[in-house]
Amino acid sequence: MKVSIIIPVYNEEKTVGQMIDKVLSVALPEGTTREIIVVNDGSSDKTVEILSLYNESPKVKIIHQARQGKTGALLKGISKACGDIFLIQDADLEYDPAQYFSLLEPILKKETDVVYGSRFLGKIEEMRLINSWANRISNWTLRALYRVNITDVNTCYKVFRREVFQQLVIKSKNFAFETEVTVKLIKKKIPIKEIPINYVARTKFQGKKIRWTTALQMYWPIIKYRFYPFL
Repeated sequence: MKVSIIIPVYNEEKTVGQMIDKVLSVALPEGTTREIIVVNDGSSDKTVEILSLYNESPKVKIIHQARQGKTGALLKGISKACGDIFLIQDADLEYDPAQYFSLLEPILKKETDVVYGSRFLGKIEEMRLINSWANRISNWTLRALYRVNITDVNTCYKVFRREVFQQLVIKSKNFAFETEVTVKLIKKKIPIKEIPINYVARTKFQGKKIRWTTALQMYWPIIKYRFYPFL
């Protein structure tokens, strides 16, 4: 079974090479292979130069596109993926690929078709209080409006069986992927299994791109698809 690991990248010259190397070397469950699809979303730093070092790697596919936002980059990568399972990975080292085995196991054992890695069930380091509360408000709102027990809607680590993801129509182009895909899974009554993960947040100085405007973009689909699905 092939796992397609989708990595959206925007101005990650400091970390993207390290992340690709980690994903290339991490152990996967027996019987699985990997392909790595890196989507450069209009980076203006040295990301392009670093990605060129992987042009000859048989396991790494590099895609360049004009800036479309994280969701646009993810959808581009997924459209080029050949795997049976899609696994989302950020390029900034906040999420450790060493956790892939735990993320993939429930799907490989046919316990579920969708797995989320929950930071709030695991261990969180260095997350600013305001970011913690923004995440918790999103989680509380989702649980209240949709009557589901999801503890980390905004986690990067989302894993889907291919045929399940293909049932969804994702419309956003910015950071709203996390909440839109979750709401649409819920509406289709597709169960989401959460497992604990470890997470080490980075600071704005280190390149973290989430701002209050980004948080609002991520929060809006929770409201929109509950009360205004026609928009």
